[in-house]
Formats: sequence, structure tokens, C-alpha cells
Amino acid sequence: MSTRPDTAVVFAPTVVRTPAIVTLTVWVWRLLAGLVRLVWRHPVACLLVSATGAGVYVLGVQRTAAAWLAVWFALAAWALWRRAAFLRWVGYPVLAWARWLGLYRRKWRGVMAISGLAGSLRGRLFLPDLVKVRCDGRSDTVMVRMLSGQAVEDFTDRSANLAHGFGAVRVRVTCPRPGWVCLVFPRGDVLAAVLGARPIPALASVGPVEIGLAEDGSVFRLQVHGTHILIAGSTGAGKGSWLWGIVRGLLPARAAGIVQLWGLDSKRMELSFGRELFTEYAATPEQCAELLERAVRLMQERADRYAGVRRSHVPTTADPFVLVVVDEVAFLTAYQPDRGLKARIGAALATLTTQGRAVGVGVVATLQDPRKEVLSIRNLFPDKIALRLDEPGQVDMVLGDGARDRGALADQIARDPDDPSVGAGEGFVRLENSPEPVRVRAGFVSDLDIREMVGRFGGRS
Repeated sequence: MSTRPDTAVVFAPTVVRTPAIVTLTVWVWRLLAGLVRLVWRHPVACLLVSATGAGVYVLGVQRTAAAWLAVWFALAAWALWRRAAFLRWVGYPVLAWARWLGLYRRKWRGVMAISGLAGSLRGRLFLPDLVKVRCDGRSDTVMVRMLSGQAVEDFTDRSANLAHGFGAVRVRVTCPRPGWVCLVFPRGDVLAAVLGARPIPALASVGPVEIGLAEDGSVFRLQVHGTHILIAGSTGAGKGSWLWGIVRGLLPARAAGIVQLWGLDSKRMELSFGRELFTEYAATPEQCAELLERAVRLMQERADRYAGVRRSHVPTTADPFVLVVVDEVAFLTAYQPDRGLKARIGAALATLTTQGRAVGVGVVATLQDPRKEVLSIRNLFPDKIALRLDEPGQVDMVLGDGARDRGALADQIARDPDDPSVGAGEGFVRLENSPEPVRVRAGFVSDLDIREMVGRFGGRS
């Protein structure tokens, strides 16, 4: 028998028993927090359940059923009498709850995990928090609290995954405040069909002109006074609809004498169809250079008169707003073989776009190829419109860096060789005072519409 002592030391873990009161407190706290969260996220459903339960307890089953029947009749009458108010306070909240429960909550975990927006830490899966769903007549707005360390770019880079995952055509991603992201899923495409020409305004105004419809179904109006606009798109993208839509919205103001339209039609195909609507018109490169230089002289003369007197232009018959409309500006700036004319035109356009809007001289130009070597002054246009483009990189060339990541998929606008109207006039607008691109479709101004415009307003200025 060995006399050596056993030197092996055995450590036993200390067992700590949690007091029952602590366990009970934790469970009660979790229960109350869950109830508060349930009421906060589903107020309508909780109200219905609690009202029904209280009615059955106080009135009985039959009287409660009769009361609910009266409520349904009242709601039906409200929906017929005040449809807009009913949708705002009842219809859309109920739809949002149904979409939250039946679509977004049901698919949230799978879409987040497969698209790579879920995080994993120590074997545990973390998901961005689906906080709230709001609905209107056209789209679902999903408010999401991002995980710590996530950025908006994580969602914009996976916009196609999100759209397909939740059965939408597309998704628009915005950041309302730090740590949050807003996903807007359209439930239909109001811009899929061709839009007719917008009505000619009844009043003379240089204010925003009605061009077409935005993606949410609202009327889109484009500011033309006090800015410059660049419209870029491939052949057949519908640039003419935007040009004629702008002209159409300014016709009453032109007839009143507070607007002048100056047209530069180097292709001699687009603006010549309504030549009578333009106070000044030029077609050859020499005429275009002279007309642009006249606009510069007018701008400088006004600047001399306004100096120390006013800081912005107010359209009058004495000092009308002059809108210089340039169809296919690349023919004058890039494809012009005469270097002298090319330099004159480039200098005049650069001067107008840097100094003209404060004195009431604006420029609207269309372009097919948005490369810098084609139009070096494209960044001098505060407002930009990207119609259908050929390459993804061209979107950021027109609308600015990061525009395509924020949903301006101008390179994916539909096209059909057998039906030129498919996708024509559809594009993304990025305004000077808003970094977010807006999807818009301009109303189609037909040859018949232009003839009718010439018949009503041609020759009057």
C-alpha cells in the first residue's frame, strides 16, 4: 500500500441558486415589455380584441354582435361618403397591419439571412429590427432599425435582393436618421402605361410646370425658372416628351409676354415641328453660336442693371424669363468640326449655366452620350434627368456619384424594339435641393398635340 499523499486537486464549480423573487421579477418584466410591444406594434388588433372581450363581458354575445354589425355599417357609410378620410384612418392602417403580419414579418428572417443583412456573433444570429410598416395608395414604407455597425450602403447594395425577396418590382432605400433605414416597396407600377400629354395650364406662370407622374402616383412638376436642366437618354428614350412638356407648360406665360422660348435645333428634326412657338430659333451651327452669344449679352445687360438693386429675377413683360432650349447639345459641343464655332458655343454655354439663372436666363439641354469629353459642363446644370441609358456607369455620370446605388436604375428601364412607347419618357430626376433620385414618367406629347399647341399659341409672344 502506497504512503504517498494524493496531490491531485479537484475544483468543483460553485452552484449559485437565483432567488425565486429575482426570477419572478424578470419574467414579469418580460411579460409587461412584450405586452407593451404588442400594443405599440398592433394597436388596431389589440383594440378590436379588447373591445370585443369587454362587450361580451358587459353586454353579452348577442348585443355585442349587434353592436359590431352597427359599427360595420357605419364604417361602410364612412367609406362611401368620405373615402379619403376612411382610407387614411382605417383602410391604410389595417392594410399595413395585414402586410406586416402576412408578408414582411413572415419573410423577414429568411430574406435578411439570404441577402447577407443578418449578423452572426458567437453563434447567434442577429437581424435588423422590423419596426413599422406604413401603407398608402401606391406603396409600402418599411421602417427598419439597423444593426450596430451597419450602413445604408449595406441595404442599397442589396436592393435587388430585397425587392425580389418581398415580391416588389423595386425598392427605394433612404436614411431618415442615423441608425435607421426606410425601405419603400411599390405595390404596383403606375408608370408602366403611356401617359398622355399634361393639360396646358389655365394661368400664365413660370412656376413649376406639370410634366407627368411620379412613382407614387402624384403629379410631378418641374421647376424651370431659376435653374438649368440637363436631360440625358439614349435614342428613343423620350427626351422629346420632356422638352415639349416643358414648352407646353410655359405656353400661357409666353402668350402673356413674361416668357420667351429660344430654340437651338441642330438636328433640325425635333424643335422645327413647333418652330412657331419659339421667339428665337436657330438650326445651323453658326446660327446657334450667334443666338447663344445674344443670350450672354442679354444676361450681362440684366446683370449690370440688377447690380445693387435686386438679387433674383422677377418675370415681367419688360424682363421676361428666357428659356434656351438646346436639342442634342453634343452636336454643338463635341461633334462640331469647326473648332472656332465649338469654342464659341462652349464658352457661351458655360457662361449661361454659371451666371444666367439669377437674371432670368435658363438653359434646358438634351444629350445622348453623358461622357465628360462630350459635355464638359454637365456639372453646371443643377437639375438633372436620366432617361434610359445604355450602361450602369452612365447613371452616376448624369445624376452624380452614388445615384444608381440609391435606386436610380436608368440602365434597366424597359425597352422593346417592336413597341417604341415601352419605357419612353421614363427616367430618374435628381434636383439640386434633394440628393434622392425620383422616378418619373413624362406625358407623351404627340405630333397632334404639338400642332394643336401651334394653332393656339403660335406667333403670340
